[in-house]
Amino acid sequence: MSDLKESISINKIRNAILVKIPANATDEEMEILQEKILKKINEYNINGVILDISNIEIVDSFFARIIAETTHMVNLMGGKAVVTGMKPSVAITTVELGFNLENINFALNVDKGLDLLNL
Repeated sequence: MSDLKESISINKIRNAILVKIPANATDEEMEILQEKILKKINEYNINGVILDISNIEIVDSFFARIIAETTHMVNLMGGKAVVTGMKPSVAITTVELGFNLENINFALNVDKGLDLLNL
């Protein structure tokens, strides 16, 4: 495993955190990232999370599940999550493979994500 645990960049912006999802994160690293996001929600007492997936070129069922679970967990903690930066190829693959991401908020980019969070 790489040093993702120490190198994950989670930045506070207003009353939200911005998380840039690494391009080639392993399943284990995605689970670490998920845990770190939830800890930061509690630490910063924030109400919004932006998951920027603009680095992602390929999506699989585990990645889709982690994103869906993370957004649900954010909601359970009283926050709102927005996924930003989805590339057309990722959107096509997501639909073709039938991943259920219906209850997730999406925005084209981080600025639009902040708008969606009303920040």
